Amino acid sequence: MADQTKPADPFAGFLDMQGETMREVWDQFMPAGAPVMKDWGEISAWGETAQKLQAMWLEFLGEKSRDATGGAMALDPAQFMLLSQGWAQTWQSAATQGIAAQQKFFEEGMKLWQGVLGGAFAEGDAKPELPRKDRRFSDPAWRSHPAFALLHQTYLMVSEYMLDAAERVEGVDPEKKEQLAFATRALVEAMSPDNFLATNPVVLQRTIETRGANLVKGLQHLINDLKRGQLTHTDADAFRLGENIATTPGKVVHEGPLYQLIQYSPSTETVAEIPLVIFPPWINRFYILDLTPKKSFIKWAVDQGLTVFVTSWKSADASMKDVVWDDYIRAEIEAIDVIRARLGVKSVNTIGYCVAGTTLAAALAILARRGEADKVASATFFTAQVDFEKAGELKNFIDEGQLEMIGNLSQEGYLDGRYMAATFNLLRGRDLIWNYVVNNYLLGDDYPAFDLLHWNGDVTNLPAKWHGDYLRDLYRGNKLVVPDALAADGTPIDLTRIETPIYIQAGKEDHIAPAESVWRMTRHVRGPTTFVLAGSGHIAGVVNHPDAGKYQYWTGDSSAPSLEKFIAGATEHPGSWWPHWRAWLAERGGKQVPANGKRKPGGKGDPVIEDAPGRYVKTR
Repeated sequence: MADQTKPADPFAGFLDMQGETMREVWDQFMPAGAPVMKDWGEISAWGETAQKLQAMWLEFLGEKSRDATGGAMALDPAQFMLLSQGWAQTWQSAATQGIAAQQKFFEEGMKLWQGVLGGAFAEGDAKPELPRKDRRFSDPAWRSHPAFALLHQTYLMVSEYMLDAAERVEGVDPEKKEQLAFATRALVEAMSPDNFLATNPVVLQRTIETRGANLVKGLQHLINDLKRGQLTHTDADAFRLGENIATTPGKVVHEGPLYQLIQYSPSTETVAEIPLVIFPPWINRFYILDLTPKKSFIKWAVDQGLTVFVTSWKSADASMKDVVWDDYIRAEIEAIDVIRARLGVKSVNTIGYCVAGTTLAAALAILARRGEADKVASATFFTAQVDFEKAGELKNFIDEGQLEMIGNLSQEGYLDGRYMAATFNLLRGRDLIWNYVVNNYLLGDDYPAFDLLHWNGDVTNLPAKWHGDYLRDLYRGNKLVVPDALAADGTPIDLTRIETPIYIQAGKEDHIAPAESVWRMTRHVRGPTTFVLAGSGHIAGVVNHPDAGKYQYWTGDSSAPSLEKFIAGATEHPGSWWPHWRAWLAERGGKQVPANGKRKPGGKGDPVIEDAPGRYVKTR
């Protein structure tokens, strides 16, 4: 009778049989010093790893199937990539062009192969100098063996060719050409060999060292993200609102259906008479301006002797399905009036950040039209656009097909904030997507505790009607700079009526609100403008505490005919631009007054709603 006993570990038995061949491959392709598989009889741990991976994935698929038939199905981030369909069609028109470039590509390819492989088999230990450098391939493992050196160098060469081909394509509408360039960059970033287990020597080495434990941990990260519908960048348990972020003391002194109004407690005995109200974008949470005390613009402004208010916008839900741009404009004007009445002052100083700055410009134009411009003593704009002709890479997401898709994703009357997060991640895919695919899913690294990335992942939902109108009327139609082409709250909008003193800050490397686009506000308002160009981008260029000693800023002739002319004659200053802004605001802050009475929210006779940072910022 045949022996029916099964091998204890058929996977290990297979590896025993194939051990010599596999060891030879490993020795050939992995760099010197890499772990060596010596005892294939002890490889049963690999079988256990494979079983864990299979069980985890099958359990997730089972949960997903149950959710699809009756439960609340987790948002699938892959749906968002359907936007790329239009880009792929445009790329096809580029593939048939550039015969001379193709010839050059093949010639460079042959030289690359000859150089890398020739150097690999040359006598001596000296390695050939590789022609292309990229920080994704900085680990020595990418250069220690000719296979991986050739792999990543070929990838970099092909990427250059594809990006160049996208730039040279002819006979395509300029906007489609920009979409093509953007989509091509996204494609080449996605196909990088460091994004895959089999072609990343660093991941292969980690896998051997841990016997696949990194893949088990990485798969758990992936499953968690698929359930959450969002890529995780940081340790979700590392931060608590009001405990170690958004900790500046204050009270919620007013609330409505769209926002809570927070007033911060003074830290000085006297304050400027004219208070400051900050309108952050409702696309994100307000506490980007109040991260840790060492980064907080709000705390710094309070310590500078200002009475500071901020609007904490409500994340949209089905109850906000009819909210449009008019409602946000009314909300900003209402907040101004609430503060004026609360403190008994004639006017306030204002700050509008990003989209809330766009809205602030419209509110200023409406107040001017109504003869109420004196309610605002000054307006500061952080990376805010009013002229969208040069609005940057976000314009790649506004053709009719993409807008229709966004509408289909907003059946409940609001757009889930995870889609906006995916959009912003796509703008910097290498840093905000693929870097984390490698670290989180392949290497199985622990998540870092990073306050800025925590904020970045704390998404807000957007009212669908507002979002659609905003994209069509401003990004596509650029109607805000056309006098009276738009109206809000029954009043036509004409930016040329604005005479309020304005301070405009732009980020030199801003990819969301490009500096050239922000600069154009100086051309559309009538009042005096002060333009400052800050180092870095949309977030770091704004959130740059003076104590950090980082970056720089430029001042110059704000009446220059173009940003290029401004830069040519500008003076560079080291560090943060905040003190420059504070000196500008000091001329518009009025006299000093005691920091008592309602300047101290929540004091005797001053009923308040709750402590800062309030409830709205905590709702998802």
